[in-house]
Amino acid sequence: MKNEIEKYFDLLWPITRSLTGNGNRKTLKILSEIVDMEIHEVPSGTACLDWTVPPEWNINEAWIKDENGIKIVDFAINNLHILGYSIPIHTTLSLNDLKEHLYTLTDYPDVIPYLTSYYKERWGFCISHNQLLNLKEGNYEVNINSVLDYNGSLTYGEAVLQGELDKEILISTYICHPSLANNELSGPLVSAFIYRELEKIKDRKFTYRFLFLPETIGAIVYLSKFGQRLKEKLVAGYVITCVGDRGDFTYKRSRTGNSISDRAAELILKQTEITYLIKDFFPGGSDERQYCSPGFNLPVGSLMRTMYGFYKEYHTSADNKDFISFEALQNSVFKYLEIFKLIELNGHYLNKFPYGEPQLGKRGLYPSLGSQKKKELFIDALMWFLNYSDGKHDLIEIIDKSGIDYHEFYSVISRCVESGLIDKI
Repeated sequence: MKNEIEKYFDLLWPITRSLTGNGNRKTLKILSEIVDMEIHEVPSGTACLDWTVPPEWNINEAWIKDENGIKIVDFAINNLHILGYSIPIHTTLSLNDLKEHLYTLTDYPDVIPYLTSYYKERWGFCISHNQLLNLKEGNYEVNINSVLDYNGSLTYGEAVLQGELDKEILISTYICHPSLANNELSGPLVSAFIYRELEKIKDRKFTYRFLFLPETIGAIVYLSKFGQRLKEKLVAGYVITCVGDRGDFTYKRSRTGNSISDRAAELILKQTEITYLIKDFFPGGSDERQYCSPGFNLPVGSLMRTMYGFYKEYHTSADNKDFISFEALQNSVFKYLEIFKLIELNGHYLNKFPYGEPQLGKRGLYPSLGSQKKKELFIDALMWFLNYSDGKHDLIEIIDKSGIDYHEFYSVISRCVESGLIDKI
């Protein structure tokens, strides 16, 4: 899988993405090779909750030339050089006047920052601070060939894997950053390969809804149209971002703090990771803040590796292919799949023989093969499961109370169902 992820990373990396524009359409078209998605267009100017869909932005070229006609900054070399949503301009400026439109990071002088101006018209370039310090006095020719189209649209992708129930699990990620590896491409790539793996499972209980959106405005657009449906149907949900670096996993809880999303993710981390971080919900970050806004208060958390803003490469040109690990991306896919399997099996079970301990031997529930340790684990899990299958404790709570590896309970459940010991409520 990791080699395939890398292949698609290389295809997606050079594309200029933003809130809107052809780069987003191209990105979704490539992802459609993995995900059977519908691509939707929402016209610019559309009212959505307290927001309005902005004009569509596309850019063809952008550069700065010195007095010798040499390009010293070129968007074609690195698309982070342009301030996102820059208006078109072609002019000549003195160095002092040009500096008003140049953006750098003094603390990290060798990298290009990623900056945008979505909702205020301006233009600018992002360069390294060292490059700024080396600029000589003189006049500079500036050209930004961009278009703001008020008759354009915002583009997003949506895919649904239907389950036995119409209750849903949401996987949401964003497609609006240009060449950033962890903060952008890790999310869509992991989401796409989760889709591919879930599609292979034919007995899904829940319906899985995948969204590939521009951050903030895309989620707001979707909530304005379908927020009430999500309130009625959503069992769990996750915003997938920053899942490609080599750091430990970080889980940011939903606003309620104890949703199925939270409990499942935290149990899997507790049992599979030596070190990890749990963060309570805070009203910043990525699109979880939209899904968890008080009017919707959806059970949406976010399992990341190093959280956005907590690594120095964040929103800079250093967040590149060298910063991420394709093995980490693959493992992030598998970690989410473990969480979804637990949610699929979670629920309240009822022991049909609650008075005393059921006679397990006559039902063949004492294993006759395997190591003694393995037998003991199975029996321990079985005892915990039967004792707490009282209709009041769900599977996640039972596993957590027991401290036994969650994998043991999967075989326990199937054996108890086969032997007629339990019902699922």
